[in-house]
Amino acid sequence: MTLDKSPVYSGDMDKLPVDRSSCEHILMGTDEVTVLASSAGTGGALFAVEIRMRPGGGPPVLHRHEPGEVYHVTAGEFTFYVGDGPDGAVRRVTARAGDVVPLAGGVPHTVRNESAGDATAFVVHAPGAPMEGFCRAVAAAAADGPPAMEQVLGIAAANGITLLGPVPAAGS
Repeated sequence: MTLDKSPVYSGDMDKLPVDRSSCEHILMGTDEVTVLASSAGTGGALFAVEIRMRPGGGPPVLHRHEPGEVYHVTAGEFTFYVGDGPDGAVRRVTARAGDVVPLAGGVPHTVRNESAGDATAFVVHAPGAPMEGFCRAVAAAAADGPPAMEQVLGIAAANGITLLGPVPAAGS
């Protein structure tokens, strides 16, 4: 087999499978993000992570961004709020271990752990830079305690993410 162009990934991607002992870990509030493939390591194509959410974890607001996302739930359960219903109605969808949830770019959504136990998912964001930039900046801002909402809004805007407000009741 020959390639008609050079691969878009970095030399780090040649270390397959991913050595989890050398992965970077980012703490966003109580959510733990393990970076499996960075934007830089994939030529900007994607940002692949494993996310572990404790009960009550996840973004507290609906948001929208251009990158698409795919979640593969590997343990526990996640609750997704997706604003793609008629007239922007929000659907509430619960995904359990083994379920895959694709989210198109531009669709209002959030994901929470509303269960009593930890939940884990393999997540891919494509393209990767906006979500990776947001994750890293929020984690840095929260290093000394919860950041001010104005700071989070600025970080979101700088990374092409629009925060839309609290999660409404499903179907409203």
